[in-house]
Amino acid sequence: MKWLPLWLADKILLVLAWLVLGNVERFGLRRPTAGPLELKNTQGKTPVLDIGALGKIRSGDIKVVPGIKRLSPGKVELVDGQLLDVDSIILATGYRSNVPRWLQGCDFFSKDDGLPKSPFPNGWKGKSGLYAVGFTRRGLSGASSDAVRTAMDIGRLWGKETNVAQRIFACHRRCITQS
Repeated sequence: MKWLPLWLADKILLVLAWLVLGNVERFGLRRPTAGPLELKNTQGKTPVLDIGALGKIRSGDIKVVPGIKRLSPGKVELVDGQLLDVDSIILATGYRSNVPRWLQGCDFFSKDDGLPKSPFPNGWKGKSGLYAVGFTRRGLSGASSDAVRTAMDIGRLWGKETNVAQRIFACHRRCITQS
């Protein structure tokens, strides 16, 4: 970024990504129209594609679908009419939060932009076990910070619910002195 204009750096990154990852659009993954640096600078969002997930998509273990019309236990109906048997569903909703459209009766998210109303670093925890990871507009470090806080809170609650007692371990030390 010190030596190249933003648009050129973005073009170079996109070409490198295509060389390393190949054409991911053939698997149903749509690339954003803006480059990664422009997205980061203008919207505070960082495009991320997990290599492990991409491998599972390539092998067919994970199937990318265009849109869900209806969910039922163990089944999903897609907008194109397909009916699929599913084990689990991962909602990868893209670069804009649409949470307020499908999460009703919750005032944790703003209706305007779909982000938590509480600013960073306090926007990771809602009520009744609701957690928000990756909504900070602070890239991977913000998402990481939210994920760590979320995991620690879930662990703390689990410990309370299961009455995990803290154990005190004896510490034996051997002292060696020299005269």
